[in-house]
Amino acid sequence: MAKYLLFLSAFLFSMYLVAQTGTVSGYILFDNNKPALGASIIIENGSIKKETSANVNGQFSISNLSYGNYNILVSSLNAKSQTVKVNLNTANKSLNIILELTDYQGLSEVVVQTKTAKKKIEEGGFAVAIIDTKEASLRNLTTNELLDRSVGVRIRQNGGIGSDVEYNLNGMSGSAIGIFLDGLEISTYGQSFNLNNIPTSMIERIEVYKGVLPSHLTGDYAGGAINVVLKKDVSQNNINLASSYGSFNTSQSDIGVTFREKKTGLAFRGSAFYTYTDNSYETWGRSTTYVNYLGQITRPYRAKRFNNTYKSLGGRFEVGFTDTKWADQFFVGYNGSSNYKEIPHGTTMSVPYVGRFNETEARVILLNYSKRNFLTENLALKVNAARSYRSTFLQDTVGIAYNWDGTQREVIEFGERVPLKTLLGGQQGEKVISNTDRKITNIRTNLGYMVADRHRLSLNHKYEATDREDEDLLNEINQDYATVSTISQNIISINYEAETFNRKLKTNLLGKYTYNHTSQTEYDITTTDGVNSIVRNDTIATNSNFGYGGTLSYNAVSDLYIIASTENSYVSPSERQLYGSPETNILPNTQLSPEKNINYNLGFRLGTLEFNKHKVSVYANAFWRNGYDKITQQAVDESEIEEEAEADIQVTRYVNLGKTQARGFEAEIIYIYNNRLNTSLNFSKFNNVFKQEVDENDNAHSLYGQQVPNEPFFTINGNVQYRFNNIFQKKSILNTYYTIGFVGEYYTVWGQPEWSKTPSQVSHDIGLSYRFPSQKLVASIDVKNLFNAEIYDNFAIQKPGRGIYFKLNYIISKFL
Repeated sequence: MAKYLLFLSAFLFSMYLVAQTGTVSGYILFDNNKPALGASIIIENGSIKKETSANVNGQFSISNLSYGNYNILVSSLNAKSQTVKVNLNTANKSLNIILELTDYQGLSEVVVQTKTAKKKIEEGGFAVAIIDTKEASLRNLTTNELLDRSVGVRIRQNGGIGSDVEYNLNGMSGSAIGIFLDGLEISTYGQSFNLNNIPTSMIERIEVYKGVLPSHLTGDYAGGAINVVLKKDVSQNNINLASSYGSFNTSQSDIGVTFREKKTGLAFRGSAFYTYTDNSYETWGRSTTYVNYLGQITRPYRAKRFNNTYKSLGGRFEVGFTDTKWADQFFVGYNGSSNYKEIPHGTTMSVPYVGRFNETEARVILLNYSKRNFLTENLALKVNAARSYRSTFLQDTVGIAYNWDGTQREVIEFGERVPLKTLLGGQQGEKVISNTDRKITNIRTNLGYMVADRHRLSLNHKYEATDREDEDLLNEINQDYATVSTISQNIISINYEAETFNRKLKTNLLGKYTYNHTSQTEYDITTTDGVNSIVRNDTIATNSNFGYGGTLSYNAVSDLYIIASTENSYVSPSERQLYGSPETNILPNTQLSPEKNINYNLGFRLGTLEFNKHKVSVYANAFWRNGYDKITQQAVDESEIEEEAEADIQVTRYVNLGKTQARGFEAEIIYIYNNRLNTSLNFSKFNNVFKQEVDENDNAHSLYGQQVPNEPFFTINGNVQYRFNNIFQKKSILNTYYTIGFVGEYYTVWGQPEWSKTPSQVSHDIGLSYRFPSQKLVASIDVKNLFNAEIYDNFAIQKPGRGIYFKLNYIISKFL
C-alpha cells in the first residue's frame, strides 16, 4: 500500500510538472563583456526543441516550456559553442551565459555580417545593406564616410566636416530619401545633431534601404532610407571615452555611459561629443578662382580655404526601464546640441565669403516605448515621439568682396585701386541678420499583431508638424511681422507580413495614405512718404495621395535568397525645399508639387559559403526607377548662359524636373580568409536620364535622354582589413585597413559642356588600430586621401586633400 501511494504521489507530481510551463531567459555575453549579438540559442529536451537568437543587447527569451531538464546549446561565429544544462522548475528561469571569444573579431565596418539579427533584415525581401560600426568606432571615421563606402550610396557634401550634405541612393535623393535616427526623421534634431557629427561610437548599426521600407519606417519616401540605430545596450555598466586630433586643426572627443540597476530595471544611457575644425585645406580645382583689379579671372587658382571654421557640441541622455512587466523598453530623454559654422562660399566655390556665418541650436524631448504582448498575447506596441525646438541664426553684413587668397578684391576708381564693395552690402546678396525658429512634433506609432503563426498585420501612423517663424533682425520694421509657415503630415499605413512554404517565402505588402497641409503668412511692407503700408498674405494648400508596394524573399537553395520589391508612391516636398534654407544657400519655392515614383528591384543575396578557411558572400540587385515631377536642386542650363563664369552660382532652389528614369545595378562581394583577412568590393552603375519628350511649347525637348546633371552615377569601393595577433605584446590585436574609392566623371550643367565636367576621381585611405592586451585601450591612426587627389562633390566643390588623424579609445567597465 505504501509503495502504491508513493508511486501515485510521484505520478501525480510528474503530471503536475508537465502541466506547468515557464520561460527561460537571460543574456549571452562574450568574455570581454560585450553582448553576443545574433548568437543562436537552441533549447531541447527529447522531442521538445525550440530556438531563438540573441538581440542587440545579447538578450534572449524562450517561453511556453514544460517544467523539466533541458540542454541549451549556444553558438556564435565569434566564439566557441557552449552547452548549458538547466532545470526549469519555476515560471521564470534567468541565466547569463559567457562565451569564449575565438580569434575571429568581426568583419570590417562595411561588411554585411551573417547568422545574426542583421540577416533577418537582409532576408526580408528589402534591398538593404547593413553597416556595422564596431571597427569604425575605434577609428577616425565619420558616419558619412562609412556610408559613402557602402554599395549604392553617394554622400553629396559641400566641403569638409560640418558642410551641407545630401544623400543619393542609386539616383534617388532629396526628400525621396528618408534619413532616420532610431526611426525618427533626423531633421527633428537640427543641423547640430546629424550624421556629420554623431560619433560612430554612439551607433550600433546603420541600415540602408533602397526602395520599399519596412513598416516601422513607413513615410513619405520612395527612394529608400538610411536608418541609424543608436546603441541601446544597458546589460553592462561601462564608460567609453574617445579623443582624436588631426589635419586642418581637427579635434573630436566623445563619451558614452551606460548603467542599469538589475533589481528594478532602471537604466541610464548618456553620450556627449565635441567637434572642432578649421577646415583649412587647400583647393586648386576649376571652381577656385582669383579676380584681379582689372576683372580678369584666373581659373584654377591654388589657395587655402578660410572662413571655414566649424564647431559643434551635443549630448543625449535617456533614463527609463527595461524588461519590466509593463514595458520591454520605456525611456524618456533629452537631446541637446549647438553648432557654429562659417560659410565659405555659395552653391559653387567661385566667390569666397568673409564674415558670413550661422549658429544653430536644438533642444529635443524624447519618448520611446515598446511592449510585446501588449494588453493581449501576440500584440506589440511601439511608440517613438519627439518634440523639438530649433533655432538658426544667420549673419552676413560684410560689404567688401574677397579673393581666395584672403585679400580684398580691388577695382580701379578714378585711377586708383580701391576695395570692391559688394552690390547689396552682404557677401551673398543683401546684408542680413536673421533668425529662424522651428517647433517640430514627430510621433510614430506601430501596432503589430500575429494573426496566425508566421502571419503578422501591422497598423502604422506617423504625424509630423513643423511650425516655422522667420525673423528679420536687421530691419526694425520687419521684426514685428515675421513670416510664419506651417507644414504638417499624417500617414496611415498597413503592412501584412507572411512566411510560407516552410518559411522559405517571405512577403511584405504595404498600403499607405498620406495627407499634407501647408500654410504660410507673410507681410509685404512698403513705405511711402514716411507712412508704412502693410499687406498680409495668407496661403494654404492641402493634398493627399495613396501609395502601395511589396517585397518578396525566397530561399531558393541553402543560403541563396532571391529578393524583389516594387513601390508606387508619392513624395511631398519638405519644409526646407518649400520655404528655403538661407544658411545652406537654398531659396524658397512654394510652388513645388509632390514627386511620384514607381520603383522595381530584383536581386539575390548569397549567404556565407565556407570551405576550409575561406568564406564568400555575394549580393547583387538591379533596379528600375521612374520619376515624375522629380524634386531636385536646380542646375544651370548651358543654353541660358553666355559664358562659363555665369555657371558660378551662389544660390539655388529645388524645382520639379519632370519625368526621369534611372536603370542600373549594384553588387558586392565579400571574401574572408582564416577569419583574419576581410575584403569587400562593391560598385553601383546606373543611368539617371531626363525623359521629358516635349517642352512647354510642345516641341521636342532638347535635353531628352541626357544624364541628370550634378549626380555621380558610377562608383566603386574596395576595402581590405587584416588582423595580426600578439604583435609587440601578448593578447594584443593590430588591425590594418586599406580603402579605395572611385567616382566616375559627370557633368554639373545641363547640355554637358566640357568645362562643366567633374573628372573621374580615385582616393586611397589607409589606417591601423592597436588594441592593448587589457582590451580597454585602443589607439589608431588614419591617413585619408593618401595621394592628395583632387576630390569633388556637389556642384564641383572640392573636398579635403590628404589628412592624418590620431585617435585614442578607452573603456571603463564594471565601475559599479
